[in-house]
Amino acid sequence: MTRRAFITGTAGFIGFHLAELLLQEGWQVAGYDGMTSYYDLRLKERRHAILCQHAGFRATEAMLEDEAALAAAVESAAPDVIVHLAAQAGVRYSLENPRAYIDANIVGTFNLMEAARRTGVAHLLMASTSSVYGANTEMPFAESQKADTPLTIYAATKKATEAMGHSWAHIHGIPTTMFRFFTVYGPWGRPDMAPIRFAKGIAEGTPIDIYNNGEMWRDFTYVSDLVRAIRLLIDAVPGGPETAVEGDSLSPVAPFRVVNIGNSTSVRLLDFIEAIEQELGARAIRNYMGMQTGDVPATWADASLLQRLTGYRPETGFREGVARFIAWYRDYYAA
Repeated sequence: MTRRAFITGTAGFIGFHLAELLLQEGWQVAGYDGMTSYYDLRLKERRHAILCQHAGFRATEAMLEDEAALAAAVESAAPDVIVHLAAQAGVRYSLENPRAYIDANIVGTFNLMEAARRTGVAHLLMASTSSVYGANTEMPFAESQKADTPLTIYAATKKATEAMGHSWAHIHGIPTTMFRFFTVYGPWGRPDMAPIRFAKGIAEGTPIDIYNNGEMWRDFTYVSDLVRAIRLLIDAVPGGPETAVEGDSLSPVAPFRVVNIGNSTSVRLLDFIEAIEQELGARAIRNYMGMQTGDVPATWADASLLQRLTGYRPETGFREGVARFIAWYRDYYAA
């Protein structure tokens, strides 16, 4: 029997990769994307065009805030699972336009949860972020830690959606998994993200901004690894105590859990930049800057819960991942 998924954000970076993976497995995928102008629409259109080559894919272009359009799209798709990846993303942009995050991430997520309730999906999966760990300093970050000190409105909205998801799971019995992403990179990435900004600057010989004078560490997670983890979590449906594993974040009062998806390695930012330089055969013009408001010096995921639930954890080393990413970058941007 063909399985059906409803994925928000299919014209986006992660949503595109997840949709393509499920389509290759024979799923029917209904996509939903607002096609906003936050970054180059041509990139979003190219992603959707690739997905549209699959007979099992169809898409609705509308905003999450459009409750009627979203509800109609979910009802028409009659999905077995919903994966909610669409959001107003970007830590830095949240300093400039915080209201966009409230509208898309809070209101839009509530609309999606309502549609999931009406449809009665078997599993609702929603994206959060490592940014919810905020000012935490104990590393690696584990799901059992409190995440009560977000440093940006972006992180705050994601933490809010976790709380909303838990309450919906408790009240309505909807099995819900939240996953916290750690610095995702790879082909078809967003141009506002650091890897493409670095690659573009190095390729074109223009300065790249490096915050905190380069004293930054990130748990870089290759996008194919990330969507493989999501795919496996689809089948790790949270339920009662019988579904718990060692060290689980499973709620004692709801079919709800939070799962980190990261590479379990904290990489020095300057090493990541040097890997891009090596692949492009050019040196960066480095503009060292102070720490930016809302940023954190380091992230590092404890992905042991993911491994216990699925038998899998991301494992692509950053040098291998950068090589694949730059191969795509050269092809797409003719660099």
